[in-house]
Amino acid sequence: MGQDITIQTKDGNEMGGYLALPPGGSGPGVIVIQEIFGVNQVMRDISDEIAAKGFVAFSPDLFWRIEPNIQITDKTEAEWARAFELFQAFDVPKGVEDIQASIDALRAHDACTGKVGAVGYCLGGLLTYLTMAQTDADAGSGFYGVNIDKMLDQAANITKPLILHIATEDGFVDKDAQAAMHAGLDGHANVTLYDYEGQDHAFARHGGQHYDAASAALANQRTEDLFNSALR
Repeated sequence: MGQDITIQTKDGNEMGGYLALPPGGSGPGVIVIQEIFGVNQVMRDISDEIAAKGFVAFSPDLFWRIEPNIQITDKTEAEWARAFELFQAFDVPKGVEDIQASIDALRAHDACTGKVGAVGYCLGGLLTYLTMAQTDADAGSGFYGVNIDKMLDQAANITKPLILHIATEDGFVDKDAQAAMHAGLDGHANVTLYDYEGQDHAFARHGGQHYDAASAALANQRTEDLFNSALR
């Protein structure tokens, strides 16, 4: 079990988040980047799972500039409507700035051995891509990131390993967007794209409508392998 903590942002404010420590007490850091539902139970469970594998996991409350401590689910139409409002209101550059602050905070934490990676889902998948282009994170794994095809110019700035997990039947990332991602990134020395045939958006979200245990397990194992090789 983890705990809620606060860290300081670049502009001197306090940002909350959920920190989970590994059983051994120390390890490399991993920033767990939220979906559009906030740092809810799904993100907390993912952080706990990552910590259980020997990493210091921190999921920052990136919606804090809109409203602190958003924790909604994907179970009702009202919550979906609120989630999309938050998505539209979210300041992406400020979000990346807050992720860098999170990386800095993890590196300074007594339990962190130094290197820090990032893993993100949906909006967090996009933010993982931008994190690898705009911060000093050491590795990244982005799950079904949205709008990456519109920001392919950022790829030239990626100098550390990044893997992206693409759901081929993603309702939020159409075939043209997927093709653009492959065209723009397949030749990149530091980026690897994995396609999950027949899978829809959020195939790795426990309890979600499109959850697929086999694909989730494969993507999670690829993520763990990346972090073990790049962060230890």
